[in-house]
Amino acid sequence: MKILVVDDEKLLVKGIKFNLENEGYTVDACYDGQAAVDMAKTGNYDLIILDLMMPQKDGLQAAQEIRAFSTVPIIMLTARSEKADLLMGFESGADDYVTKPFDVMVLKARVRALLRRASIAGSGNTAAQKQVLRVGPIAIDEQRRSAWKNDAPVELTMKEFDLILFLMKNPGKVYSRENLLDLVWGYEYQGDTRTVDVHVRRLREKLEPDPAHPRYIATKWGVGYYFNE
Repeated sequence: MKILVVDDEKLLVKGIKFNLENEGYTVDACYDGQAAVDMAKTGNYDLIILDLMMPQKDGLQAAQEIRAFSTVPIIMLTARSEKADLLMGFESGADDYVTKPFDVMVLKARVRALLRRASIAGSGNTAAQKQVLRVGPIAIDEQRRSAWKNDAPVELTMKEFDLILFLMKNPGKVYSRENLLDLVWGYEYQGDTRTVDVHVRRLREKLEPDPAHPRYIATKWGVGYYFNE
């Protein structure tokens, strides 16, 4: 597995790189957002660890540009824990975040969790295993982790795909934000439940015929979200 670590604190990068390489990962490093975008275009990475505050181009800008050509899992590092900053990170395409200062064991656990999900998603390779869910204009290939709207491919981040897959496999069942964080994010989440709202809105923008009047990714007001067949 190949990981890119991006942070302008060179000593911190050195420590992260050392710990991840001890886990058996191949690790590249750079120190600003522009370099991160350039390396992501050619490096074929399995995961990117990206600091929020950096010179040249900050982590939010870098994540947005990377998302234009890649769905690689992104963990955002941030020294700020304000909810607005964390939500902006998810808006930009991050799949997870770790707040500084952090225990390196926590970071390694987050890395393993995201890479494990990606590995499991790519493990199905036979026609018998292939499963495509189709409702209206939306099609989701569970094994290939691909999505389409009106037969045109749609790029989803890891968490966006996990969320729409979960909802489509459980049609009509209403889940609160807290339920979805627990069931889709897969660990005890310490952030704002509005993270779910961000991902739902992005899915609607990408998959709904009319995002302003969602037909499939529906809201049960005061309760939560569900997939409407």
